[in-house]
Amino acid sequence: MSNLEELGLYIANPIGPIIDGINLKENIFNYMPKLKKFEFDIHSFIRFNNQFNLPSNEDIQNTFKNVKSNQIISSIDYFPKTHRFHCHIYSYPYTLMYYQIITNNFPGGLFTCVHHISLSDERPFEHEFFLQIAKSFPFIKDLRLYNLEPQKNNKQ
Repeated sequence: MSNLEELGLYIANPIGPIIDGINLKENIFNYMPKLKKFEFDIHSFIRFNNQFNLPSNEDIQNTFKNVKSNQIISSIDYFPKTHRFHCHIYSYPYTLMYYQIITNNFPGGLFTCVHHISLSDERPFEHEFFLQIAKSFPFIKDLRLYNLEPQKNNKQ
């Protein structure tokens, strides 16, 4: 695989560790010196119990300083009810048809290739969030929603 020039990668890592720029460099880029195009969508989850050393979104972004790729987007979520930490990183522009596990921390953007999305969070989804989703995913065909919390700002 050392001659590979293009790679598309989707990983959902439910038990850790957190996959970040350092991990990608050590386990992919160092073994693929001819890689010119790398598109990815990576979800990492870890369990936590009141830990204070979990990385911030800025920490994750800093691990990509020396990575040559398209724009790299990351978002971090802490789910205290289930004691889970979620890190989502992906290359942008995003070319996959699926965008999974969208939370209230969704950073926005335009996703014209995406037709299937899932929304999931411990916090309620408010009206403004759905407006942002409608703008970001203009060609949506399938929406899955996982949330047990009612809207707090129920004026619409």
